[in-house]
Amino acid sequence: MKYTVTFLPDEKSVEVEDGARIAEAAQKAEVFINNLCGGEGVCGQCKVQVTSGRAEAEEQAQGLLSEEEIASGYVLACQTEIHDNLEITIPPETRMEEAKIMTGEAAGVSRSEDDKPLVRKIYLELPPPTLEDNIADIERVSRELRRKIGWHSFDIHLECLKGLPEKLRDNDWKVTVTLARDRDRYRIQRIEPLDTTNRNYGVAIDVGTTTVVAQLVDIRAGEVLGVEGSHNLQASYGEDVISRMIYACGRGGLPPLHEAIIKNINQLIEKLVEKHNVSKEDINAIVAAGNTTMSHFLLGLTPCSIRLEPYVPTADEFPQVRARDLGIQVSSNGFMETIPCVASYVGGDIVAGVMSCGIADHPEVRGLIDIGTNGEIAIGNNEWLVCCSASAGPAFEGGGTRCGMRAIKGAIEKIEIIDGDIKYETIGNAPARGICGSGLIDCIYELVRNGIIGAEGKFDRELKHERFGIEDDIPQYTIAPGDQTETGEPVVITESDIDNLMKSKGAVFAAIKSLTDYIGLSFDQIETFYVAGGFGSFLNIPKAIAIGLLPDIPQEKIQFIGNSSLTGARRSLLSENAFEKCINISRSMTNIELSNYQPFMDEYIAALFLPHTDRKLFPSVQY
Repeated sequence: MKYTVTFLPDEKSVEVEDGARIAEAAQKAEVFINNLCGGEGVCGQCKVQVTSGRAEAEEQAQGLLSEEEIASGYVLACQTEIHDNLEITIPPETRMEEAKIMTGEAAGVSRSEDDKPLVRKIYLELPPPTLEDNIADIERVSRELRRKIGWHSFDIHLECLKGLPEKLRDNDWKVTVTLARDRDRYRIQRIEPLDTTNRNYGVAIDVGTTTVVAQLVDIRAGEVLGVEGSHNLQASYGEDVISRMIYACGRGGLPPLHEAIIKNINQLIEKLVEKHNVSKEDINAIVAAGNTTMSHFLLGLTPCSIRLEPYVPTADEFPQVRARDLGIQVSSNGFMETIPCVASYVGGDIVAGVMSCGIADHPEVRGLIDIGTNGEIAIGNNEWLVCCSASAGPAFEGGGTRCGMRAIKGAIEKIEIIDGDIKYETIGNAPARGICGSGLIDCIYELVRNGIIGAEGKFDRELKHERFGIEDDIPQYTIAPGDQTETGEPVVITESDIDNLMKSKGAVFAAIKSLTDYIGLSFDQIETFYVAGGFGSFLNIPKAIAIGLLPDIPQEKIQFIGNSSLTGARRSLLSENAFEKCINISRSMTNIELSNYQPFMDEYIAALFLPHTDRKLFPSVQY
């Protein structure tokens, strides 16, 4: 028995088998539904409204949905089975649209003339064979390549030999060789008639947990032609890497996660080639950077041991692979390199970032901070590098808070309280739907600055203010009243939300402090702190310092560097030396496993105040 499920407002319909779950139907229809817990039915983020047909809320929904919602036909998409034709409305808070995606600058790329890209096109004019010089056709090609670049031998794809005699003889012995670098050897990847050196493209990809971003690069010119970004389609299987690993290693299996990211990449490449009139057959190389889990999903590797003590990945360095073997639609022999990782929770995105901002090139000590679900930190110089990762939880990406949401249309991103009056800004200037990470940080700062909460993050329950109230014995403060929101429900921040955010900020600061203490440095001995990633780019630095998220150092020492993962992938695509540097960084960086490092727990406990238990660490903070 099959049933038809129609999703509104997308107006997409799909046919599914009896007993399939609504979330599975949404995935099949390519309709996004929030899914923080990976389908375990414990987060309540996937609530949808059944507006036609029969579907009953499962038992797990009772504790996550209100009686009014259940009476209005709301159910959990991840738990509710389909036994009827259904029309389902996805409410605003469950949808995803018009998110801010950190794509980086689509600009020219500086490089030295000594830089050799991972894939090159070399035009050859060969001398025809004679009785005195009758070596094989491919050896004639290889000999001329040796004269051009000085390399002694080349691997070759069998496909390059097919039709080679005709290509040479029909085109007056003039051909273009596509030459690819694979670690310590070169490979003849393609042989084309005549001169095609002006058609050599590559793609740099940041495979993020939340978003996937791709840049189309003219390798010969060293120029970024365009950039496209999209939400990671894996979000349908879980909001963060842990929930996705649980899905992949449980009932769902690995293939859906792998297929989702490949689909992401193919969609982005399709947009790029259409917009810039480039043939996919001329895309000869891809370099991808992502955290360790995303790299495993991309390559179809089992990630299950990453989240289990002693936290061991399948691999931290990855072989060069033919892109089409993964399902990526580029040149038939085009390849993909994946930036190597350091540990289970310090991935290729951090390695690419360290390389791109030059930490390993200078004697001065510098640091890199990437704040997301994990807070990843690297510190070092051209002699040593150390790193760590702390689980910050989903709070900075809108998870774990009542009205939290990603940085999408309608999310409150800036808040200011002046004389008790709240002013806020939303993404896209749309009616408020919730609060994203940067807005939550602003909110906590403004609440403590105005004395509405104390240093421990608690409300005064005797507070007399029209925005303050207590619901189910949990104090809350209204940021946007219902008549200003899209849903008609007020956007609030609760004492429980503040507690979750303080745990997240405490974990990040404790990781930074533990790492600097481990190497025997104080904050003022670090020349520059680079802040990477989309969240960091929208961060209000003074407020982030004031709540104890970032160290209290001169603001000129803190630099936003945008999507450093994408920058590192692009630089690696355009430079053999840059890619080799990534390999060396991943091999030489020392990872400190904070879960086994006792000082971290002490620092974490101390950081669970605003801004910190030790106010001497934050001398500039006054409120």
